[in-house]
Amino acid sequence: MASEKKQTAQIKAAEKHGKLSAEIEQHSYRYYVLAEPVISDRDFDRLLEELIRLEEQYPELVTPESPTQRVGGMPVEGFAHVTHEVPMLSIDNSYNEMDIRNFDQRIRKLLGNEALDYIVELKMDGLSMSLRYEEGLLARAATRGDGVTGDEVTENVRTIRSCPLRLRSVESEDTLFPEDLSRPEVLEVRGEVYMRIDTLARLNEAREAEGLELFRNPRNTAAGSLKLLDPRAVAKRDLQFMAYDIVTGLPDAIETHDGVLQYLETLGFPVNRHHRRCADIEEVVAFCNHWNEARHDLPYEIDGMVIKVNTLEQRERLGRTAKAPRWLIAYKFPAETARSTLRNIVIQVGKSGVFTPVAELDPVALGGSIVRRASLHNFEELQRKDLRIGDVVELEKAGEIIPQILRYIPEERPAGAKAFEIPEHCPACGNPGVKDPEGVYYRCLNTACPAQVRERLRFFASKSALDIAGMGPAIVEQLVEKELVVNPADLYTLRLDDLMSLERMGEKSATNLLQAIEASKKMPLNRLIVGLGIRHVGARIASSLAKHFGSLHALAAADQESLTQVEDVGDIIADSILSYFSVVENRLMLDRLESYGLTLAAEQKTEESTPGLLEGKSFVVTGTLTTYTRNEIHALIEEAGGRPVSAVSKKTDYLIAGDNAGSKLTRAQSLGIPILTEAEFQALITGGKDVAHE
Repeated sequence: MASEKKQTAQIKAAEKHGKLSAEIEQHSYRYYVLAEPVISDRDFDRLLEELIRLEEQYPELVTPESPTQRVGGMPVEGFAHVTHEVPMLSIDNSYNEMDIRNFDQRIRKLLGNEALDYIVELKMDGLSMSLRYEEGLLARAATRGDGVTGDEVTENVRTIRSCPLRLRSVESEDTLFPEDLSRPEVLEVRGEVYMRIDTLARLNEAREAEGLELFRNPRNTAAGSLKLLDPRAVAKRDLQFMAYDIVTGLPDAIETHDGVLQYLETLGFPVNRHHRRCADIEEVVAFCNHWNEARHDLPYEIDGMVIKVNTLEQRERLGRTAKAPRWLIAYKFPAETARSTLRNIVIQVGKSGVFTPVAELDPVALGGSIVRRASLHNFEELQRKDLRIGDVVELEKAGEIIPQILRYIPEERPAGAKAFEIPEHCPACGNPGVKDPEGVYYRCLNTACPAQVRERLRFFASKSALDIAGMGPAIVEQLVEKELVVNPADLYTLRLDDLMSLERMGEKSATNLLQAIEASKKMPLNRLIVGLGIRHVGARIASSLAKHFGSLHALAAADQESLTQVEDVGDIIADSILSYFSVVENRLMLDRLESYGLTLAAEQKTEESTPGLLEGKSFVVTGTLTTYTRNEIHALIEEAGGRPVSAVSKKTDYLIAGDNAGSKLTRAQSLGIPILTEAEFQALITGGKDVAHE
């Protein structure tokens, strides 16, 4: 009887899961593709939270295409290479109106002056991507690479919310396509991964608070994000995807590129709404000129336009050269520059005491914004460019969010232009500045320096560390100015009256902040290690340290030899950790944090798997699992000292194969890698028996 009830409950849960998933996918489609949301962000979050709770209760319902899987899976060992079945060719460029007209003349000559029209699209300043779908599900995502071979980045692309994990069905009654366009068994889509301007600004705001180097521009940040080995980190970058072509699986009934874009949208892909069909080259030129002026109104960067022959049959006849198709051309916008006067150079002091020179400029319009300041990065760059106060300088913002000073204008250098001298003392506290050995940075070594205190507090409270909601820059500034907080431990001594004495801080806001500070005590050890702000110790290293040492006291007592035994910790990081804990004030702060109830020890595991059995072994999990979910089996591997990876290589120790294992199983067999069933894996972690080598 109990078994029947359980089975009935599972059936109902599966039905509910299907309905919730479909509803979430429909709302995602309306938001990312149609730009016509019908529910609020909060209502959408509630639906997703409901699905997450359902999958926690019934883990067997989790699938790779579930909307909950956008957060990213486990880190990968490296990227496998993918050979593109259809090469991702480059595009010929044009740089002026005459180049565009010459392109039109060539096309008309090749087609015998027959009638033709063009589709003109915005050229997204991002990273080209090829997506392969099999039976409607995302099977593989690959970068362009050299055009013939790229990197497989499927797990990273799964985190991009605007990229469909499952294709929408093309309904027969769809008015766009009266013909029967059944969903293709295999579909390969080409598109662009990019980052919005406001996303980069948000990321840089957080990085600035953490004392990290700022990202330069959206394109490089998007490209770098896709190269991260941890999909969970990629998920936090909020990347976007825009589709622009289909190279495999296009129905014969679609005859124009205009139709391709409509079909892509119907399948669930976002396409750029600003494309236009142009009847002749005059319309093309006018449209390109329009966007050269209007591009700064967009929420993302574009660096030009792409002009394509619209009719697919004509494209077929035009063919391609050795490196590029003949039927399209890119029009590249000219780089934007401006001139301004360098009025002053000031020093910013980061959380680790680093001096960063910043140029203060006469306000100048550049790239759709007013520029008043520009980072000079370090003193070596300042000297290399020979920049002086009073110089007229040339700035560039060609695809850059952060303005860059290219050079000074020699013929306009005033007689009184003054070279900037590297400060001997910290501008915030007056202590001597010290140059890094064999480095380019100068820094203040006074840990009580007000500028460093502010930056360390902002970093300690940031989302990547203790995540204290409401602890913004203005609050931190006042806490330091009023000397209520000198180091992070002081946060846990604050009272309601202290916070209510701050400007614009009422009782409710003060109460909420106190609750957030109290909640931060429950953050795990690795997050606390991040919050300490030790140089070179980010989230990944902090996790390795927490796992290896088990407590902050053990880490503080570690020597060089034991530190370098930790994965990814070399001499430089070890020296940085030793330097941090050699400061008496830092060790006293740890004691205070512990006395206030913070977690200084790693959470003890209580599961039955025996730690250390799989120490140093790497595992790839593939196929459909029946005993475990993917997350559960990954967790068991880690708890036993092993390492789950996504790609099969010669370094892989085991492959755990479920049903329908596919290409990873084939590759493992060809490399002679031991293959385990779920039952054999279970025997391995519970009994310690190497079943693959019996």
